[in-house]
Amino acid sequence: MTTELTPDSFTVSDELLLLPELLLLPGGPVRDHGVVVAGGTFRQVGTAAELTAQNPGLVPVRLDDHLLMPGFIDTHHHLTQSFGKALAFGEPSEIFRRVWVPLEQSLDEEAAHLAAKLASLESLRGGFTTVCDAGTRAPIDVAAVGAAASDAGIRCVLGFICNDVAPDGTVLERSAVMRRAQDHLGRFDGDPLIHPSLAVSVPEAGSDRVLHSVSRLCADAGTVFQIHVNEHLAAIERSLERRGVRPLEHMHEAGALGPQVLAAHATLLTPREVRLLADTDTAVSYNPVASAWKGNAVAPATTMAAQDIRFGIGTDATRGDAFRLLDAAETAQRLAFGLQVGDSSCGAGWTWLHHATAGGADAAGLGQVTGTIAAGLAADFLVVDCQVPELQPSRDLEWELVRLAGRDQITAVVVAGRLRLWRGWPPDWDGRALVREAAKIGRDVADAAPIQQVHPPSSEHRARNGVDGVRGPRRARDSG
Repeated sequence: MTTELTPDSFTVSDELLLLPELLLLPGGPVRDHGVVVAGGTFRQVGTAAELTAQNPGLVPVRLDDHLLMPGFIDTHHHLTQSFGKALAFGEPSEIFRRVWVPLEQSLDEEAAHLAAKLASLESLRGGFTTVCDAGTRAPIDVAAVGAAASDAGIRCVLGFICNDVAPDGTVLERSAVMRRAQDHLGRFDGDPLIHPSLAVSVPEAGSDRVLHSVSRLCADAGTVFQIHVNEHLAAIERSLERRGVRPLEHMHEAGALGPQVLAAHATLLTPREVRLLADTDTAVSYNPVASAWKGNAVAPATTMAAQDIRFGIGTDATRGDAFRLLDAAETAQRLAFGLQVGDSSCGAGWTWLHHATAGGADAAGLGQVTGTIAAGLAADFLVVDCQVPELQPSRDLEWELVRLAGRDQITAVVVAGRLRLWRGWPPDWDGRALVREAAKIGRDVADAAPIQQVHPPSSEHRARNGVDGVRGPRRARDSG
């Protein structure tokens, strides 16, 4: 006897035997395999015949026409920036000074919780089961951000910012900074979804002692130290002026690099810096959409892969759509590097799937927790409809997922063995009500914040450029 998948399938039993048409394992998709989910983890992974024989008391749930795959890992997010993501379009680099800092500093605890829960819902809808939040600049207890992620049901590496150098050069008391850092690492013991992490915004925001101490503290705690590195030309030039070295080199001089570090962006790297990453086993978050929207360059991800540099793929709070992120990751490499040397593969589809799942989990310090369909790991997974025009006829599913798949194909999102989304919406709380509330509160917060945009709204930009909007550019029409 078998039963079809419904939302109730995830609540009728403490144990589930799931038999999808396709199962995405580390070596690629396989047929006639399944998983047993129990206690929030994958208890067994094996052939359908083996699992059925070994679990006679479980009624198999067949997932015909569906792929069961690991949930995606967003290795760089800012959950409390969701009210401002629509303000990033057309803006030059380093918009954190004009948009993100003013916006986040205008959030009270209630608004920050709402913004973070909205971002978490968007991420789940896009197929992410884990996000790495790099820390908020909101003047709140960061536990509100963790509570929002937990309420939404997403796994979160929760950063706490440990800056001790203010923008004006004022140095804060190091002992107080480190005391708060240690407190943060101990706050979430036993929480199944929140994994505490420490962060410094950029190397120039931390003294050498704090950079080194925070990095070592994370190494000892088995968590990641999140930091933005080599993202913008302006930041590199400031570092050269103040330190005589580039930001990543600054980190190296401070003794702060290592496998515990998750360096966001790393888009502007010299050959020596690529070697530094490899030699220190420092991990990177490759953020291709952020490069396209507000960056100066694209991180050399295919080079990193060839050099065995660990990296995941992040959104940087741009849009929480994992399949579009995969497409952007491959496309950015092709345009920035592949076309110049005739590389028509650019890592192939499996590369980007790996770094968005298992590779991302490793970069985020969660390689022993999630990111792979394997016995003993958390049951964080997606159920994806493959019987859609975009994926048929199928010949190479991994490439097809990168180039053709979309979040509308995600039937179910499961985190820690619990159904979090069914066909795009939470089954156990009112996601649409959250969206309605965020639409009003978010607009009010953004309108009140001292945000400075350089690029005008599209209607004003159209008028500035002499475009009619109905019939096209006036200059072209009038010339006839």
